[in-house]
Amino acid sequence: MAAPAIEVDGGLARAARALREAHALLVTAGAGMGVDSGLPDFRGDEGFWLAYPPFRKLGLSFVDLAQPRWFDSDPLLAWGFYGHRLGLYRRTQPHAGFARLLEWSRACEHGGFVFTSNVDGQFQRAGFDPERIVECHGSIAHLQCSRLCSFEIFSAEGVSVDVDAASFRARAPLPRCPHCGQLARPNVLMFDDGDWLSERTDAQHDRLTAWLRDLEAADELERLVVVECGAGTAIPTVRRMGERLAAAGATLVRINVAEPEVPSGQIGLPLAALEATSLLAALLEGHSPAS
Repeated sequence: MAAPAIEVDGGLARAARALREAHALLVTAGAGMGVDSGLPDFRGDEGFWLAYPPFRKLGLSFVDLAQPRWFDSDPLLAWGFYGHRLGLYRRTQPHAGFARLLEWSRACEHGGFVFTSNVDGQFQRAGFDPERIVECHGSIAHLQCSRLCSFEIFSAEGVSVDVDAASFRARAPLPRCPHCGQLARPNVLMFDDGDWLSERTDAQHDRLTAWLRDLEAADELERLVVVECGAGTAIPTVRRMGERLAAAGATLVRINVAEPEVPSGQIGLPLAALEATSLLAALLEGHSPAS
C-alpha cells in the first residue's frame, strides 16, 4: 500500500530541512540503491532467478551461490556467477541519485562519507572519494588467493571472465593468484566465509571511525545527516549503522520502498533512491516536489 501523499510530503520537507542544516553527510546504502541503475537487488529467490534463470533449474538461490566452497568444488560455476556480476557492474552507469548525494556531501562543512554493503563499486564510479567509502562486505573489483598463499588483496583491473550467456558458467581461463598461480576469488564477504581477507575493509572502517570521532569532538554529531538508501532488514548491517548514529544525535533519513520504518523522531520515505533524491533536490532548489 502506498503511503499517503501528505505523509511522504511531510517527510520530504523534514529531510530537505535537515540536509540544508547539515554540517556532515553519511550516505549508507544497500542493494536497493542500484536498482534504479538497472542492477538486480536479489530480493528473494524469485527476484534472483529473474536475473539468473539457469540457477532456478538448479534450485540454487543467491545464498546458495554466494558461498566460497564453489571455488573449490565447481570453479566454473563460482566464476560464472561472480564473473558475470563483475562485467555487469563495470558496464553499469550510476543513476543521477549518486550525483545528487555527492553534491550534498561536498556542500557540507565536514564533507561526507559512504558506508555500503554493496560490492559493485558504484560510488567510486559516481565520483565519491575512495578514501571516504566503507565497503563492509568487500569489493568485487578486488581479488584474493582462494588458497590464501598470502594475505595480499589485489586489484581485478584488467581481469575479465568469459561467461556463457545461457548457462552462466565461466569458460577457462579463470583468474589466478599472481603469486602462486592458484585460483583467485573476489575479495567479497560471502556466506559461511572464514577465508575473506578483511584488511582493506578494516582500513576503511578505521577512516570512518576517525571521521565520526572528529565530528563528536567538534560537537557536530547533531548536524550529521545519515541518508540511507535501499538497505533492507534481511541483513541489517547498514540499517544498524544509521540507527546507532541516530541514537547518538544524528538525523536518519531512511529511503526504502518496502521497509521505510524508522526509530521515533527519524524520517522514513517509502520511495526509491532515484525518486527520493530527485524530489529532495527540487525542494533544496526551492521548488515544490510536483514542479
